[in-house]
Amino acid sequence: MQERHDAPLAPLTTFRLGGPARRLITATTDAEVIAAVREADETGTPLLIIGGGSNLVISDKGFDGTALRIATTGFTLDGTALELAAGENWSDAVARTVEAGLAGIECLAGIPGSAGATPIQNVGAYGQDVAQTITEVVAYDRRTGETVTLTNAECAFSYRHSRFKADPARYVVLRVRFELEDADGLSAPIRYPETARALGVEAGDRVPAEQARETVLKLRAGKGMVLDAEDHDTWSAGSFFCNPILTAAEHEAFLARVADRLGADVTPPAYPAGEGLMKTSAAWLIDKAGFTKGYGAGPARISTKHTLALTNRGSATTEDLLALAREVRAGVHEAFGVTLVNEPVTVGVAL
Repeated sequence: MQERHDAPLAPLTTFRLGGPARRLITATTDAEVIAAVREADETGTPLLIIGGGSNLVISDKGFDGTALRIATTGFTLDGTALELAAGENWSDAVARTVEAGLAGIECLAGIPGSAGATPIQNVGAYGQDVAQTITEVVAYDRRTGETVTLTNAECAFSYRHSRFKADPARYVVLRVRFELEDADGLSAPIRYPETARALGVEAGDRVPAEQARETVLKLRAGKGMVLDAEDHDTWSAGSFFCNPILTAAEHEAFLARVADRLGADVTPPAYPAGEGLMKTSAAWLIDKAGFTKGYGAGPARISTKHTLALTNRGSATTEDLLALAREVRAGVHEAFGVTLVNEPVTVGVAL
């Protein structure tokens, strides 16, 4: 277990933003993770958990406490059962499952970050989310001081949400278990229209899993969603805002605002999201509210490749980023009456 003091946190995040931590611990085993968490809890020290850093917005002042970087390793595949240590690189793990001829997470290729973060956010993209394949999550319960195993149902997954996100101070994810599918090298049924179009197939069709993975990687790269140190469009947290989920009444009011602003012939994206609920596109809202690709004059700007990504052009501060995010959120609300919610976790700041 490594320990540093007054340690920079910006290099540990994909935004490359944020001040230092009073203390930074890097843990490489589950036992070290638990020991560090217990010590912080017993001494009343504020604790910040860091995995791949792809979903964090940290204050410019940094973190006055202990930052715990989880760098555990472990990839175990037994038939179609997969277990990942929390510190495993997620994108690499996806590639390995595809190489093994298994389906279920191939459309989650290229998502930055660690495996342990995936159940917290119920990470998803291109028609798949981890809730579809996770069977169990092994976590340290800070309330009871015990290691517990939670079933899929106990994780209470929903859109970009889970039991872990609802109670962030309670659980520290140690291991994640999945049940994948042996479809003779084929992917899971392709659900997302954009992916189906790029593959030249119909929704519900299967394709070779590697082809699905490569196609998703190309789609993500075209939107600046695959990490590249030389490309400032990838100095981001990916999608900064969640796609809004609206009640029937909210959706009706939203459609009226769209008609008033853009014309009665304009139909915004709409996807059923449960009984009486409709999901629409945050990227569409941002664009139609006037915040187009590349928007901004300062060091924090909207990506030149995708309106849903807010980026650090190299010299931004966290406050620069938040100022842009607030401007976009306010503009979308003024235009369409919809309040966007940030997807990344904020530390020491609030949108």
